[in-house]
Amino acid sequence: MRRSSTDETPYRRSPSLDSKAGSPPLRYSGEYEYRSSPFTFGFRTTPGPQASKGRYTSTQGRKYVVFYLDLSFIFLLELRRCRMAEGCMRALRYGMVFFNLLFWLGGCGILGVGVWLSVTQGNFATLSSSLPSLSAANLLIAVGTIVMVIGCLGCIGAVKESRPLLLSFFVLLLVIFFLEVLFIILFFAYQDEIDHYAQKDLKRGLQLFGTEGNIGLTNAWSIVQTDFRCCGVTNHTDWFEVYNATRVPDSCCLEYSENCGLENPGTWWTAPCYERVKGWLQENLVALWIFALCTALTQILGLVFSMTMFCQAVKVETFYA
Repeated sequence: MRRSSTDETPYRRSPSLDSKAGSPPLRYSGEYEYRSSPFTFGFRTTPGPQASKGRYTSTQGRKYVVFYLDLSFIFLLELRRCRMAEGCMRALRYGMVFFNLLFWLGGCGILGVGVWLSVTQGNFATLSSSLPSLSAANLLIAVGTIVMVIGCLGCIGAVKESRPLLLSFFVLLLVIFFLEVLFIILFFAYQDEIDHYAQKDLKRGLQLFGTEGNIGLTNAWSIVQTDFRCCGVTNHTDWFEVYNATRVPDSCCLEYSENCGLENPGTWWTAPCYERVKGWLQENLVALWIFALCTALTQILGLVFSMTMFCQAVKVETFYA
C-alpha cells in the first residue's frame, strides 16, 4: 500500500540548489519522492543534472574550477618549459662535442705538420739568433699540443657532463684568451720598440747564415728573399758586414744562378726584407683582423657554452643530492 505524501517520515531531502527560499522542503517517501508538482514523481538515486549544474555554477564552485584550470595551465607551461630547456641543453651538448672534436682534429693536424717539419727540415723558419728555438716547427708543435689538450677536455667534459673537465676547459681557454688580449695590447703600446729590437736581432741572425748547424736559418732567409724579392734586413748592404766583402747570397739575385751574388750589384734585389714583410702584413691586415675576430668569437662561445653546461651540471647534482 502506497503511503501518502503527507505522511511523516524521518528522512528529509536537503534543499535543492534550484529551489527558492520560500518554497517548502520536499519530503521522502519510503520508495518514491514527490517533486514540486504532485503529479510528477521519480526514483531518487543520484543527484540530477540540475543539481550538478548548480554545484558548478555557484560562486564557490566557480572558484574550484578556476583554481583547477590555473593549476593545469601552470603545469603545462612548466612541462613545456622543461622540455624546451632539455632540448636546448641537448643541442648545446651536441654542439659542444662537435666543436671540440673539430678543435681536437685541427690540433692533431697542426701537431703532425710541426713534427714533419722538425724531422725533415730541422729548425725551419728560424730567423732570430737570440731565440733559435722559435722556429716554425716548434711553434706548430706547441700550438698543436695546446689545441689538442683543450679540445680533448672540452669534448670529454661535454659527453660525460663532468664538472672538473668542463671547469678545466673553461679555465685554460680563459687564460689563453687573456694572454692573447694582453699580447695585442703590449704590441700596439710598444710597437716602435718592438720594431727596433726585431731589426737588431735579425741583423745578428745574418751572421749565422750558411754556418754549420743553422740550416733552418739559412733556408728561411733564402725563402724570404726569393719570395719577397728583397735583400737584407734594412738594405742589401747588411750582407757586406757578414761576408766582409761586396757580396750577397745567391737568393738576392734577380735571376738565380750559381755565385750570382759575386757579380754586378745591378743584378741584386735592393728592397729591405723587413719593410717588404711589414708591407705585406699591412696589405693583408683586414684578413688578419677577420681571423683574429673569428678566433676570439670561437673562444668566447666556448667559454659561454662550457660555463652553461657546468652550471647545469651543478644544478642537477644539487637537485639529486
